Amino acid sequence: MSSPVPQTPSAILGYKIAVLVFIQNTQGEHLLLLRAKPPNLGTWSPIGGKLETATGESPFECAVRETREETGHDITAADLHLFAMIAEKAYEGASHWLLFLFRCDRPLDRLPDAMDEGRFGFYSREEVERLPLPETDREALWRIYDQHRHAFIALRADCSPGQPLDLVVEQITPKP
Repeated sequence: MSSPVPQTPSAILGYKIAVLVFIQNTQGEHLLLLRAKPPNLGTWSPIGGKLETATGESPFECAVRETREETGHDITAADLHLFAMIAEKAYEGASHWLLFLFRCDRPLDRLPDAMDEGRFGFYSREEVERLPLPETDREALWRIYDQHRHAFIALRADCSPGQPLDLVVEQITPKP
């Protein structure tokens, strides 16, 4: 009789599906949220949130909803460009994440009010580098944004604690 195959810690974690929306103001500065709740408590990141999977919400519908809920910015799916999909394995050792990254092409004209999720700020791309960011954002997400925000890239990332971030490109579609 054969022994069962041992499961690695990342194999027993559940999947969460979420979106991040990269929005700029009319001066080209990026809107970021200083997170007041986990994950990423105390760090700056783009707005976003989890898909309402019980209702069958699509990533585009989620990005529109989260943008409206968090910023009051009324956008449509036509204002969004999906530029990346990332499957993160073992993020913070707590769960797997399937992330959809969007660029919003409709700029914001004002700083949104603070909310229970945190407070907002506008930052130039250079200033973003000096902010406290989640490590995966610093090591991967902003580079992906810089290089692929006008195209599309699919990646997988092993974020296992204690290991260096391992990013694998699965597909790149250049801008038309």
